[in-house]
Amino acid sequence: MGVRFEEIAGDLRRRIREGEWRPGEVLPPMAELAVEYGAARNTVAAAVAVLEDERLLWAARKRGTVVLRPGERRTLQRGNLVRRNTRHVGEGGERVVGGYNFPAALSGDEVWAHHIPATAEVVPIPERPANKLKVIPGTPVLRRRRCTGPEGEAPFQLSDSWIHPDAYAEVPAVAEPGAGPGAWIDRLEEAGHGPISWIEIQRVRMPVKEEADLLQIPTRIPILEILRIGYSARTQRPVEVTVARIPGDRVEIITRLQRDASAAYPPAAGS
Repeated sequence: MGVRFEEIAGDLRRRIREGEWRPGEVLPPMAELAVEYGAARNTVAAAVAVLEDERLLWAARKRGTVVLRPGERRTLQRGNLVRRNTRHVGEGGERVVGGYNFPAALSGDEVWAHHIPATAEVVPIPERPANKLKVIPGTPVLRRRRCTGPEGEAPFQLSDSWIHPDAYAEVPAVAEPGAGPGAWIDRLEEAGHGPISWIEIQRVRMPVKEEADLLQIPTRIPILEILRIGYSARTQRPVEVTVARIPGDRVEIITRLQRDASAAYPPAAGS
């Protein structure tokens, strides 16, 4: 009987933890590992899939099988409080205030790094954000994309912000880099859309391939999607839609519950 994929997964796990391959390094090609273990390539691929689910490895297109930096599981205290963003650092090392911190991304005073360069480009908008932004799916819309997380960890959050074409035409500065994620919201508010108000919609779903690649996860791991709609104070219509995606195994959400007056303790007499 040949070597089973569980045995190969266990040995690869040991070798990674003992430091044979460091985070960011690439394992030998699967064909070489198959020869080393005397197993079929499909058996090695099954072993790699096990370690992908454990977030030890990431089978990256055109790169090979990469050893991941460990990512901490984070607890988010969910609420409805939007704060000013002060986590960004200017060229002189000073704190920069720009944009907002929304509940999905609150992490104390921690500075997050970009895992890919932040982009602002006009691309066809997918159906779900298009419906929320009140535009036809496939319409060319300005998308601001960020893939961020705490320094030294795997990506934690992939965010796409879609700015309504009318707002982009009115305020072209929303495409500029600004002072960190969210600074473009300041430009919208300064142009007369402020104060913007927001609602959020949360759901759990499976990632598409592009999302999984950017978050460095297999498509088998669910993601938490938090969709935020920003409404203009001037028009009362959506002016921006942001879709944030977080790997489901990296986050747990805590919501503080409050008693309604009808649930007061001790109960009112006669209740």
